[in-house]
This record gives sequence, structure tokens and C-alpha cells, in this order.
Amino acid sequence: MSGRVSRVVVDLDAIRHNVRRLIETSSPARVMVVVKANGYGHGAVRVAEAALEAGAHGLCVALVQEGVELRRAGIEAPILVLSEQPRDQVGELVAHGLIATAYTVAFIDALADEARRRDVVGQEVHLKVDTGMNRVGARPDAVVELGGRVLARSPQLSLGGVFTHLACADDVASPVTADQIRRFDAVIDDLRHAGVDPGWLHLANSAGAIAHSDARRDMVRVGIAMYGIAPDPSMDAMCATLRPALGLVSRVSFVKTVNAGESISYGHRHRFDRTTDVATVPIGYADGVPRRLSAVGGEVLIGGRRRPIVGVVTMDQLMVDMGDDRCAIGDEVVLIGRQGDEVVTANDWGTALGTIGYEIVCALSARLPRDYSGETPSDSQ
Repeated sequence: MSGRVSRVVVDLDAIRHNVRRLIETSSPARVMVVVKANGYGHGAVRVAEAALEAGAHGLCVALVQEGVELRRAGIEAPILVLSEQPRDQVGELVAHGLIATAYTVAFIDALADEARRRDVVGQEVHLKVDTGMNRVGARPDAVVELGGRVLARSPQLSLGGVFTHLACADDVASPVTADQIRRFDAVIDDLRHAGVDPGWLHLANSAGAIAHSDARRDMVRVGIAMYGIAPDPSMDAMCATLRPALGLVSRVSFVKTVNAGESISYGHRHRFDRTTDVATVPIGYADGVPRRLSAVGGEVLIGGRRRPIVGVVTMDQLMVDMGDDRCAIGDEVVLIGRQGDEVVTANDWGTALGTIGYEIVCALSARLPRDYSGETPSDSQ
């Protein structure tokens, strides 16, 4: 796919800048950066390397396979897998020195048995407690039992930390975050009273690290903010020092004049009320551009100006109304990023589509090449 004119461009210097800012904000807490989902669409290995260069303590992933990919790329930093994994993947987790997350007795026992089978001592495990997200995690009243279970499986296991996940940290006014912190602190008190050292304590995601100082503790796990995207548009001012790392660009592949009264794209959902030039751009929903983007006012940048997408986005192409302005085959098209004085952000798309910037960047497909700027000599080897 290297010959495609449509591509994702990633500024690794922006990643480094953002990690340094987040370290400053979160200090003295250590910063773990989240590179699951192929680094939120940015490219996990390159982003991880840049983040570690900037001072990140370690990495977080969602899947064993994501952690193995980083290990095979030569990354030796701590890698935390954020949830329990299928039993048939525990061997790979242990073999590659990944930090496990546990919240059931069965998983702790499976992890210890695998560590014993491989003659591994001190396999690190973090306990996850559900304080209100109601997704995964142990009930608060079960954590002491789990902590004791980890200690009982010594020397195979080592309790490295206890954590939870904040459900509403991006809603700064929500009382939920304070309630989750209170529940978490009660769990930690119970562990200590039972003689269990909880290890590293971590609650804060990006929004928690930026907006809730009492959630930072020993470590924070930052994802979306590292990529220069505010966790929620309401937090844009809090994230003003961060730099977006990702751009989505293409080039005009065809230009034609469409007459007044004619329609365009599947279903003829857009009819032109005047004669206009239409530019075709070779990128579509198979690349991660939402099919209904034009229906919610989606725009691209051509010639330093915002131009409306017209008609439904097709699998491989979309069309842009140029109005009275001229363009030519080969002209640059910016879908996400800056061109001249104009900017289109992932959160712009998210707001228009009723979703979030996370979903926009994570949806950019693997058939789009990733180009990197700000590489160090080690990046390009």
C-alpha cells in the first residue's frame, strides 16, 4: 500500500512533546502510556518507542498479542495487559514478560500454574477493582481475598499494583469520579489492614490525570491525551499545550463539472442547485472515513479552505464540492489536520457524528500507510 496517496501521517515529535507535558502534569506519579488498538491508529511500535524516549515508565495494551508485538520489536519496558486474557493465551503472556491484570481466583491460579510450568519466579500481576465502571474488575469486597491468593501463590506471582478505571473523569463536574476514588481508597485500606502490600496504585486515565489531581497516585495511564486529542471537547482548554500527532491526508484524483439539478453518489442523496466543480478523493469508508460524514456537515481542506463533502462517502472514494474555486488532480486534501490557517480535528468529526475522537482515529484502517516525521536514528532502523 506504500503507493497510495491517501495516508495517515504521524508526528513523533508531537508524541514526545505530549508525553513530557503529561509527565510534568502528573509528577510525581509515573506515566504509563496506552498503545492498544495499534496506538489508537497511530502505529503502536513507533508511538511506544517515542513515548519511552520522552520518559514514559511503561506501556499498556488490551491484548496479549499487542504486547507480544511490542516485545518482538525489541521493547523491553514494562507492559501491562489491562484485563484478564483467555486461558490459552496465558502462556504467551508469561513467556514474554507481560504484566498481567487479574480479578478472579481462577485466573490467578492459571497464571501461577503457567509461571510454575515455565519456571518463572515473580510473575507480576496487578489486581483490578471495579469501583463503578461495571465493565470488568473484582468487587471491592473480594479484593482482599484476591490479594491473599496472589501472596499464597508465591514465589510464582508478585503483586505489583492495584488499579481501577474512572468512568466519568472527562465530565469534570460529575460526582462519580470522587465516589470511585473513595471506594478505591477503602479497598486499599482493607488490603493494608490485612497485611497485603498493594504495590503501585493507579486510577487515572487521560482525563483523570489532567483534571483530577487526587486520582494520580503512584501512576497514571494516559491514552488519548498522549496523541494530542482532548478526552472530551469540553476539556480542550485543559489540553491546550498538547499537540495533535495524527493527520489524515490524500490528493485530488479527478475533477469534473456537474450541472445544476444533477445528483451525486449512491442513492442520489445530494442534488446540486447550481453548476459546480466536484473533486474526487481516493479515500472512503474502507479506510475509516464514516459513510455518513457528508450528512452531518463533513468538510475537508483543499487550497487552505474548508470544502463540503457531498453525497454519501463510498468504500474507496468521496466527493467534494469546490464551488467556484478551481483545483487540479494532485492537489493536497487534508481530512484531519492543518492546511494553512484552517484545522479539522478528530474531535470535530466525533462531535458531528455523535461520537468521540477516540473512535475516529482507532477506525483508520490498516490499508492506509502510516508515514512518520520526527524520527530518531533508532526509529528508522
